[in-house]
Amino acid sequence: MTKQLITLTSPGSAAAEAYRQLYINLAFSNGGQGSHKFLITSSTASEDKSLVLANLAVVAAQMGQKVVVMDADLRQPQQHQLFGLSNDLGVSGVVEGKADTADVLKTVPDVADLRVLTSGPQLATPSQVLASRRMEDLIAELSTLADLVLIDVPPVLVVSDASVLASKVDGVLLVVKAGQTKRDQARRAKEHLEKVGANIIGVVLDNVTADAALQGYDQ
Repeated sequence: MTKQLITLTSPGSAAAEAYRQLYINLAFSNGGQGSHKFLITSSTASEDKSLVLANLAVVAAQMGQKVVVMDADLRQPQQHQLFGLSNDLGVSGVVEGKADTADVLKTVPDVADLRVLTSGPQLATPSQVLASRRMEDLIAELSTLADLVLIDVPPVLVVSDASVLASKVDGVLLVVKAGQTKRDQARRAKEHLEKVGANIIGVVLDNVTADAALQGYDQ
């Protein structure tokens, strides 16, 4: 298991508590009614959206939810690395009809009720695969297996993949990185998602120091 998952290595830390608060906010994003499929993305490739998703998945499972993570970043997948899992016959295997979903969902050691559908082998046309009816069916199937489905997709300003899937979920979380994400990048990412009818339920500010967070609280 990677040391990057602060929710596992330091569950009592301020960072882990921030992820728990993020989960609570997410759970009540629609009054707690009917929302359980969420896309997590970013504007560019350097904003740690995959790490945010993995930590969020861990705390949700720790708080009693049945969670499925789907790595739909078919270009630069990270969930298998973050959770220390193999990456054979994941999403790509299911959509190509080479495997059944139940057979390729992987459990995470030491985290009950958390399963991961890794990306699987790389495909030649990721955007077409994500736009397919089989992908829509896969998301619907996963939603029957869990209380919470978290889907990792590529950055909005890099490729069209996030825009393709945005309308197939209940909401989208946009990750921005303090001191790195430019205001214009975040604005353009938001506009891209809005154009395809995405329900942007919030923005996650990553890489904030404890001192900065306390200063914001005092204000």
